[in-house]
Amino acid sequence: MMSILKFFQAVILGIVEGITEWLPISSTGHMILVNEFMGIDKGDFFDSQIFLYVIQLGAILAIATLYFNKLNPFAPSKSAQEKTNTWHMWFKVIVACVPAAILGLLFNDAMDSISTPVVVSIMLIVYGIAFIVVKNKNSETAITDMKDMTYKTALIIGLFQVLSIIPGTSRSGSTIIGAILIGCSRSLAAEFSFFLAIPVMFGVSFLKIVTNDYVMTNNEWILLIVAMVVAYVVSLLAVKFLMNYVKRHDFKLFGWYRVALGIAVLAYFYLPVLVK
Repeated sequence: MMSILKFFQAVILGIVEGITEWLPISSTGHMILVNEFMGIDKGDFFDSQIFLYVIQLGAILAIATLYFNKLNPFAPSKSAQEKTNTWHMWFKVIVACVPAAILGLLFNDAMDSISTPVVVSIMLIVYGIAFIVVKNKNSETAITDMKDMTYKTALIIGLFQVLSIIPGTSRSGSTIIGAILIGCSRSLAAEFSFFLAIPVMFGVSFLKIVTNDYVMTNNEWILLIVAMVVAYVVSLLAVKFLMNYVKRHDFKLFGWYRVALGIAVLAYFYLPVLVK
């Protein structure tokens, strides 16, 4: 029989996933930290690679829902040119995913082994500082539309995405910083990071499923589905918030949040050790 505590924990983790997957503050890092604070033991289902990665599918479905027409090259409402542009957008997404697909497979196990609070904290701080100092090269000449993005630009953004295999980095964070550095607008950088997530996160989830020997019970399946549904609903709200926010603001707020959280986590885990 499923306990109320487990159900509550699944809801909390779904909320955390839905918020942090799209905001550039590291979803995996937050999931690891929240597990720690909720007292979830190593080896628990909520700490398993299956749960931490497959829950992301709920967040991905939110992107498919919000951007269905923009992502659909067969939409009857689109002109021939718009359908062609949609296909080109998908080709750019695929090109950008190649580096992460190759290096992700090579370093998958190594990165899992360093998913520790100290690594997460350091990456939170490093990329937080990056968001504070990085600005658009020239907001007046920034690339604002997907059709104006070249394949070379997409590939460079994909190389930045590779950095996100380090726990605590944030996939959306690394791609957004990369896109802004090479001349994309804040809105386009955020949107392209959403679209990149579709094949990347489906691929990672599939990889974790086929390479993991964890056998889920019926209750664990229910908990996973609950967390995914919550992540889906919360993601709808988080994505809308982010797109409205970046139209008027830069990413410094997220940078300061990352730095503050990274410092707080380091203090939580290591200050008691130092004062002994």
